[in-house]
Amino acid sequence: MANVTNPALEEKLPTSQVNFEKASLQILVVDDESAIREVLSASLADEGYNVKTARSGEEGLRLIEELRPQIVLLDIWMPGSLDGIEVLRAAKGRFPGTEFIIMSGHGNIETAVKAVKLGAWDFVEKPLSIDKILILINNITFFQSERGEKNALLNRLRRNIAIIGESEAMVNLKQMVARVASSTSWVLITGENGTGKELVAQNIHYLSPRAGRPFVEVNCAAIPEDLIESELFGYEKGAFTGADKSRRGKFDHANGGTLFLDEIADMSMKAQAKVLRILQERRFTRVGGEDTIEVDVRVVAATNKNLVDEIKAGRFREDLFYRLNVIPCHVPALRERGNDIQSLITHFSEQFAKEGGYRHKIFSDQAIAKLKAYTWPGNVRELRNFIERIYILTPGEHVDVVDLKFAGLPGPGSTSDASADDDLSNFREARAKFEKEYLLRKIAENKGNISKTAESIGLERSYLHRKIKGYGISDVE
Repeated sequence: MANVTNPALEEKLPTSQVNFEKASLQILVVDDESAIREVLSASLADEGYNVKTARSGEEGLRLIEELRPQIVLLDIWMPGSLDGIEVLRAAKGRFPGTEFIIMSGHGNIETAVKAVKLGAWDFVEKPLSIDKILILINNITFFQSERGEKNALLNRLRRNIAIIGESEAMVNLKQMVARVASSTSWVLITGENGTGKELVAQNIHYLSPRAGRPFVEVNCAAIPEDLIESELFGYEKGAFTGADKSRRGKFDHANGGTLFLDEIADMSMKAQAKVLRILQERRFTRVGGEDTIEVDVRVVAATNKNLVDEIKAGRFREDLFYRLNVIPCHVPALRERGNDIQSLITHFSEQFAKEGGYRHKIFSDQAIAKLKAYTWPGNVRELRNFIERIYILTPGEHVDVVDLKFAGLPGPGSTSDASADDDLSNFREARAKFEKEYLLRKIAENKGNISKTAESIGLERSYLHRKIKGYGISDVE
């Protein structure tokens, strides 16, 4: 069989598509006509593909289950209890990674539409064009390659935005997110500043069927009242002074995906009315435009305020609250989940060590206890910032209470940045006190050996000697 590769096709295909490992691609040809099976099998084998054949729908379905081919060339009209449509109907739901190209010598529009509705990639009529089939196969392999890369990126993203914590409150939250994500219902997330409301919204989106579509965030507090319409709905060229070109709004960008309305309670009453209208109608008109645009958007909103109190005070619309509050989701404060602090410290430590190139630090039991005793008014965000500060300011691998104090951790129950037992007038005195205590501890850990101490904390031995002499430290080797 002569090679039927189309040179023009090779020139147009992306490099990643042309270089696809054809031998690893399993193609199954299902057709009751032996001549069709032989021609397709030989032609595709000449192209380097791995090809198997089946002579009936029953044999084809068995081989699909056994081989899990990436592509199936499937004839519509075959004798026996299973024709091509029945094979497609039985296999597509069970093997979503397999794409089907339907073939028929009696093609009609109705059959083609039916096949596509059942999930077929395309429909080709006999007599077959090898060039057309090769184009379809190349398109499928490119699509599958992109889908594999997208799934890998999504899985990596899901790991990066994992909700950390195994306390009862966090286990309940994670179970709630898992149940909510698969639905299309709107969600209202509540919780204090820094608890991770945006993280919860991201998990709801990236664990949902909309994961491959956009996640668009809108900070409602940051949009001026007179710009809310153009920001959310976009505008047409010439709609106002300075509108020299058309611009899509947030709802446009989120079409098919999720729109995250953060700080929803900080939106003005006028802006709330405009948002309510589009949430009810799911259609809008751009500023300066005439055409009505329909959108498919899942809305997730978040606030750190008590919306019931805001409604009573006349600062939030009751009808908007009930529109958004389909599924309420509360994110607990860090002080309510103190047992998760250890897990969060480990998570942030690994993150900073990897991203910042720092050596991984070990927190002493006393340091962990001190961190658990603090109330963390800024919640997880405050803890994360503090661990980052520790990584920057602490030179050694071990982190103790003195390191926490130097980095500015307040005492238990305190919201001040100064410890109650520190009576130092300026930063220089505080640094000197910290350095002396730190060096004494490190020297003791290394049993007075200066060389080992210098190596463990990353200082030159001569520089460490000068520090020791300057602080009047004795009993060293």
